[in-house]
Amino acid sequence: MRHYFNFLLIGCLLIHVTTQAQEILGTKSKKAKEYYLASDNFRVRGQLDQAIDLLKKAIDKDPKFEEAYFRLALSYRSASNLKAASEMLEKGLTLTNFPAKVKTYHYTLSECYLRQGKYDLALKSANQFINDEKFDKAKLAQVRVWKSQCEFALVNAGQLFSYQIKPLSDTVNAFPMQYFPTITADEKELIFTIRMGSDHNDNEDIMLSTRDVNNRWTKPVSISPEINSDFREGASTISADGRTLIFTICGPRGCDLYESNKEGNQWSEPRSLGAAVNTSGWEAQPSLSSDGNELYFVSERKGGLGGYDIWYSRKSENGNWTKAVNVGAPINTPFNEIAPYIHVNNQNLYFASNGLPGFGSYDIYVAEKKGESWQTPENMGAPLNDFEDQYSFTVTSNGKFAYYSKEEGRDHSKIFTTPIPERFQISRKGNVVSGRVTDAITKKPIKAKIELKELKTNSTVTHVLSDSITGTYLIVVPGRSEYALFVNEPDYLFVSRNINYSDIDLTQAIHTDIELFRADQNSVIVLENIFFASNEFELLGKSTSELDHLVTFLRDNPSMKIEISGHTDNEGSDSYNQQLSLKRAGSVATYLRNQGINPDRVVEKGFGSKRPLFPNDSGANRQKNRRIELKVLK
Repeated sequence: MRHYFNFLLIGCLLIHVTTQAQEILGTKSKKAKEYYLASDNFRVRGQLDQAIDLLKKAIDKDPKFEEAYFRLALSYRSASNLKAASEMLEKGLTLTNFPAKVKTYHYTLSECYLRQGKYDLALKSANQFINDEKFDKAKLAQVRVWKSQCEFALVNAGQLFSYQIKPLSDTVNAFPMQYFPTITADEKELIFTIRMGSDHNDNEDIMLSTRDVNNRWTKPVSISPEINSDFREGASTISADGRTLIFTICGPRGCDLYESNKEGNQWSEPRSLGAAVNTSGWEAQPSLSSDGNELYFVSERKGGLGGYDIWYSRKSENGNWTKAVNVGAPINTPFNEIAPYIHVNNQNLYFASNGLPGFGSYDIYVAEKKGESWQTPENMGAPLNDFEDQYSFTVTSNGKFAYYSKEEGRDHSKIFTTPIPERFQISRKGNVVSGRVTDAITKKPIKAKIELKELKTNSTVTHVLSDSITGTYLIVVPGRSEYALFVNEPDYLFVSRNINYSDIDLTQAIHTDIELFRADQNSVIVLENIFFASNEFELLGKSTSELDHLVTFLRDNPSMKIEISGHTDNEGSDSYNQQLSLKRAGSVATYLRNQGINPDRVVEKGFGSKRPLFPNDSGANRQKNRRIELKVLK
């Protein structure tokens, strides 16, 4: 993966080499010159072993051949042998006092030492370069970043957090390179990209591994013949319910983002996200919000702050993606930000950057969104971050575990997992609600709209559709609050559920199957999100979501006539309970009338404790018996 992200630095160093080749070389050995010049034919084609061998021969012929040491250092660096590269740079530096060359050596040594975790030496070279260089603003900006990383690392490298990093089993890590993992919100499916060859142009495919009954990841298989092709399918992201996949396709005209949707077990033919997202440049590494309506991705397009920037697009009401917008500072820097992951709570963004204070190379950072503004990113600390590259950090819904990929030597990488130390765990932890939506009578699956609303703010958190073939659904509950879950389908009575996590975290996923009854005469539903204070009949403010939903339902069914009935438990006298239940039904009916619903369409009744749903033998059962019901009269 390093092939993708370090070409800018390599390009700067090649300018030095090209300039040297045009100058008179500092050796009188004809044979040394021949070896030196011949090495470049191999080096530019990536045949590094042959280039290194020729450069060694050139140095054997003339041990004071400074230019050969520098070129040999670059070749070692490209081969990921940073120790040998820095040794050659150190030797070459002793052989010249030409100011331009000395600056280039310190520039290169600063980066080379940093990538080995030799922070003191890297800082010394960085300071020397900053002191000597007066004109090259781009290189000065780069070295100042390296300097800030050295200073950060010298202060923080000794503070080790309780990460417990381990690779996934060889069942998953079965290929030379596997990277960019993403996981469904219920943690049952792991999706990642593989590359079989050592060249970054070799074919890439997207693979799928699932958890078995013993909670182990199964042997990866191709996600779908509809998705994998002769092109390179790169980094991907999957919606929380596992039914929308956005992924990268790299072909002759570059890399673009495509979308595929799943019905039952079948993925649709991929389609481009269009000109609002894709350009003639490079778009890749997508991350989709839990509801599938917001997309973060990486692009090198014009209008950004650096080389690679993080951008985002929102899905409009008609289902199209809107024109992408740069996430901006403080996320993006004048350098490179890659591999974004938006957590299912839609408030925490994880990404990798080489432009922020850290331990060198690409580190993992997290930023929190407050209102519409991203806060200053925080480095996630050692030993997760070190002087090598870290990529593609994916966090589970509950915020406790992460999956990410990391290189292990040249052209090899693995997927790792780790618990996240409490210091870095998100404050707004999520979990999932899942189940099936079926017809209450026929038991056939229904494609219904499922909407989650926060009762305190009466705002929609997210909405999804259940699968038309299986009826399954999955929706993310993003954290501590009280929610209403509404399930809607034309010609059916809606169903509401109350999910109250206002005082506790969601430690367990919720499974609830939904049966929908057709909106026929005498059909009855419980309105679970209508609330009153104890022994009172005035509606509490958090009832608004359910009441407004009921208003919309009645407007969509203008010929329907309903009965609103109140019910209590058996505590208190029969007459008191009957009056209380009738007044509570009247409060709901009054709200409907005030919202323009014809009074003739709503009948209010109170039944007191005469129609319990459960025995009044526990606090939980008595609470369930205290309810408001809707019955279709016509």
